[in-house]
Amino acid sequence: MDSANHLNVTQMEDYKAEAESSNCCSASAPASDDNFLKLEDSTKLVGVQVILILAYSTIILFGLTGNSLVIYVVYKFKNLRTVTNFFIVNLAVADLLVNTLCLPFTLVYTLYGEWKFGKVLCFMLPCAQGMAVHVSTITLNIIALDRHRSIVYHLETKMSKDMCAVVIVITWAVSALLASPLAIFREYGTFDILPEESIQVCTEKWPGSSMNGTIYSISMLVLQYGLPLAINSFAYIRIWNKLKNHISPGGRNDRHRRRKKTTKMLVTVVVVFAVSWLPFHAFQLAIDIDSSVLDMEDFKLLFTVFHIVAMCSTFVNPILYGWMNNNYRTAFLSVSFVCREHPIGSAIGYILAMIRPVHRSLSTSC
Repeated sequence: MDSANHLNVTQMEDYKAEAESSNCCSASAPASDDNFLKLEDSTKLVGVQVILILAYSTIILFGLTGNSLVIYVVYKFKNLRTVTNFFIVNLAVADLLVNTLCLPFTLVYTLYGEWKFGKVLCFMLPCAQGMAVHVSTITLNIIALDRHRSIVYHLETKMSKDMCAVVIVITWAVSALLASPLAIFREYGTFDILPEESIQVCTEKWPGSSMNGTIYSISMLVLQYGLPLAINSFAYIRIWNKLKNHISPGGRNDRHRRRKKTTKMLVTVVVVFAVSWLPFHAFQLAIDIDSSVLDMEDFKLLFTVFHIVAMCSTFVNPILYGWMNNNYRTAFLSVSFVCREHPIGSAIGYILAMIRPVHRSLSTSC
């Protein structure tokens, strides 16, 4: 291999490493030019591409439908307009952003192996994607800490809706700040992989050493996964111990049961988040620690599979609400019942009815 080709391989490997870091929504970048156009990359096989298209399309469909339904029923039914449910709506909005700003672009990027969306989106999309993930994790922490405050310390004064709105605005502002380096330290250009062939690349460009990118990537891993999981675990362990050992007067048993059921639902949401994101973050950490992981056989396919597993968390939450919460389940069934002439409404009603029948009268207009 002559020096020019050797330089191309080295540059492409550097590009690949940079493109993988820090952004939870990015699919893997192309491998080195030696195998970029060959079938050793399993994501170039037609059968694999069909499976990937079906997987991403299913997640997008369920994510858009389920999270839109959560937002709609909280808006429609007054009994659902509580502070906790407003935070759940905020979580649904973040998941919707991931479904619309992350998954379609990630799928195209994975299938084509290059950036197809131009310079402006090169700078905007990674930042928006990172911001949505931060909003999700911060919101889960806020819900846990708010319930910890009210249950463990017996504080009857609930957070006001105005304060809830302020907290949500701050959540988005902090998330935008944390994700801003993904827009600032970025480069868009053309990369020549062969004398007569080139690809468009959108990659991180950190000042000084590439170690800066690794430091940011590991920091985001801690902020997006490690720290939120620790905070949620601490809060819900204390909440669960309090509810388990709590003896309520006769008149407050119903309230205690409702709190216990809601806590079970929220704990399940956190567990699903932790389990679905664990393979992705573990693989990302392995890349940051040992760059030789990039040379693994079928690296790109592995990365994409772990990404798909992580993205499943964007549509599972509405299913959990319908399964574990009577108010949400009744609201979902109400909407699907009165909109039964629409295929989506009928499908939602059928699925929820199979999960757990509800013996309540359903009324309300769509």
